[in-house]
Amino acid sequence: MTVKAASYLYAGTYSEDQVVSLAQKLRTQLAGNAALGFVFVTSDWQPHLEDTLELIRLHAHVPRLVGCSGSAVVGSQTELEGQSGLSVMLLVLPDDSFEIISISEEDADISPPSGWHQLSQIAPEASRGWIVLANPAMGELEDWLTNWSSAYPQSAVVGALAAGKQSEYFLFRDGELTTSSILAVGLKSPLRLRAMVSQGCRPIGDPSPITKAEDNFILEIGNVSAYQTLETAFMTIPPDERNAVRNNLFLGLAASEYVDEYKRGDFLIRNILGADPQMGALAVAAYPRVGQTVQFQVRDPKSAHQDMVEVCRDMATKVTEALAVLLFVCNGRGRSLFGVSNHDAQIVSQAFGISPTAGFFCNGEIGPIGSRSFLHGYSASAAILTSD
Repeated sequence: MTVKAASYLYAGTYSEDQVVSLAQKLRTQLAGNAALGFVFVTSDWQPHLEDTLELIRLHAHVPRLVGCSGSAVVGSQTELEGQSGLSVMLLVLPDDSFEIISISEEDADISPPSGWHQLSQIAPEASRGWIVLANPAMGELEDWLTNWSSAYPQSAVVGALAAGKQSEYFLFRDGELTTSSILAVGLKSPLRLRAMVSQGCRPIGDPSPITKAEDNFILEIGNVSAYQTLETAFMTIPPDERNAVRNNLFLGLAASEYVDEYKRGDFLIRNILGADPQMGALAVAAYPRVGQTVQFQVRDPKSAHQDMVEVCRDMATKVTEALAVLLFVCNGRGRSLFGVSNHDAQIVSQAFGISPTAGFFCNGEIGPIGSRSFLHGYSASAAILTSD
């Protein structure tokens, strides 16, 4: 069987005729029946969601659908910010090349890893990657990602948290809404997932080890107060840029200490929650450990653009041909960050060609840094799907 993909982006509110039309067009493009579909909608589609899913399943002849709401939807080269919309991707695959599992918040702490293997019916050596959609109300997602990475240490996890206006977010599977906290799609041969994350930052100062820390407070970096180290790093920014980035300083925590020279992508970016000049301490949105290497980071439109371009360019050198792209963009990006429309979607298209693309603007992005996946903010993550 030849693996194929097709996508369609519709701008507008629910219309039965439009949904039927796009489903038929996708089936025509694929010249056959799809096995799996990803569907993303803006939250105003919820009253018509079951009708929408049923029409897609009926007219595109696709039995399995997975998706969620987003604050905006994304397609090839296009981000429909501030508009209602629907984004659909269908895949022609062998029926046994993927598994869909639903995970409740109560089940999210399954241990040991063999419990996840039993639930998913995918052995670690057969896994080609995971696409995860999650409810943002789930409180232990980071812990779940840690457990999941232990169960599938060689498999990338890419995905996002659902979003919507005024917290109107939802997940759905096949033909109906689900109360599950997580939907995970496990891929097997002949598919392969290549993961990409752009955290949108550039480093300032030098990488240095934490020498004193307590809980989420960093007291010393390189035997110097953490606050003083931040000040020193800040002063390396050109004077004419300092005011603009003063409130956009972050901390990068090294994902691995076994690195000769740190570069972009080696650090997990986390918020600096507060600073105490008298104590010399920084509070951060993480639990750093003594000995862990850190480097301060700046996020601004220029840095975010450059990082996205470089991440896509690097991945494009590793991918011969992209079958399809699932793109997850933080609500804090888009026009509000870059001042232009379609920024991330167009960079992806420039890197991988005009591949079938679907995605949405989300409440948090999932993707790997180093050897395991994390939950990110202000980022863009993407699953680049290829076939054997």
